[in-house]
Amino acid sequence: MYTTTPNTALTPAELAERYTVENLREIQALARDAAYKAADAFEHDNFPNGGWGACGFAWMSLNGIKGNTKIGRRLKQAGISQSWDKRFQIWNPSGYPTQNVDTLEAGARAAAEVFKRYGFDATAGSRLD
Repeated sequence: MYTTTPNTALTPAELAERYTVENLREIQALARDAAYKAADAFEHDNFPNGGWGACGFAWMSLNGIKGNTKIGRRLKQAGISQSWDKRFQIWNPSGYPTQNVDTLEAGARAAAEVFKRYGFDATAGSRLD
C-alpha cells in the first residue's frame, strides 16, 4: 500500500490506481485506531475527573470524490457511505463513548490526518447538539 507526503491530495483517478477495497478497509481501520487514541488522550488530558464539555457530533469527510467513480464505488464497498451532501463520511470515526464534541472532534481530526497520509482530501467536522 502506498503512502504520500502529508496533505498531498491525489486525484480520484490516482486514488483508484493505488487502492483496492481491501486497502481502503485497512486505511479505515488505521484511521479508527488513531481516532480512538486521540479522543481518549483528549478526554484524559482535559477531563481527568470525568467532567464534560458541550455535547455534539463529529465526523470525517473525504472531499472531491463522486460516488460513481472507481474510487467512489470502492469506498462504498469498503463500508464508507456518502452523506446528504454527497461527500464520503465516517460519522464518529473514534467510536469513543462520549457525547463531548471536543473529544469527538479530536478523534475526527486524527482520522482525517490518516486519510491525508494516503493522498485523500480529508477534513474533520463537528456540530453542537
